[in-house]
Amino acid sequence: MPHTVLLAEDDRAIRNALERALTLEGYRVMAVADGVEALAQAHRNRPDVLVLDVMMPGIDGLQVCRVLRAEGDRTPILMLTALVETADRIAGLDAGADDYVVKPFDVEEVFARLRTLLRRTSPVAAVSAAPPAEAPRPVPERFIEAAGVRMDPQARRAWRGTRELELTRTEFELLELLVRNAGIVLDHSMIYDRIWGYNFGPGSKNLAVYVGYLRRKLDEPGAPQLIHTVRGVGYVLRED
Repeated sequence: MPHTVLLAEDDRAIRNALERALTLEGYRVMAVADGVEALAQAHRNRPDVLVLDVMMPGIDGLQVCRVLRAEGDRTPILMLTALVETADRIAGLDAGADDYVVKPFDVEEVFARLRTLLRRTSPVAAVSAAPPAEAPRPVPERFIEAAGVRMDPQARRAWRGTRELELTRTEFELLELLVRNAGIVLDHSMIYDRIWGYNFGPGSKNLAVYVGYLRRKLDEPGAPQLIHTVRGVGYVLRED
């Protein structure tokens, strides 16, 4: 079955062009012109992923995102924005968005980001046959821990000490990658490949924005910083 995309974009030309492109790519598209329609459609027919324009009249994309997250809806959300300042991007992440694309965008970049978001939410294929009784399957370790950070990948929960962290899907994936490789410097291209499945090039600020936002949620006054920047290389998780 094709994945269903709920597209909310008030610019008719962009909406029609993106709807055609997504349809040709094999998606089933529900296209609406504003946030009110987006919420109504999301409640009637839950999509596999949402693509929301930030600037829409009435209820904008950020408000749609906040409402859905407040309702407990964890459907992945990709934001379309003409706002390029870091504070604007952080506002989108703070509202609960998983990723964003800056206008004007290449449609192939939209496709790449949608594929990555959908891969994270795709169910693991069921095993067709049970293993032999004499060779029981090993039970995976539920929690991973490093530098005072504890994570439960199955439940998608994370703590620093006793404080639980409220993380978006992308933030959780990034922190999990750092925790599993604590003490190892991970270069930018490797992180892009593992988290987004696509390297957006040396000019992209996407990773830096997510690292900065994750630091804001992770760091505590008087406690050591955990995510360190290695200039020209990448990032490492360690407790100095």
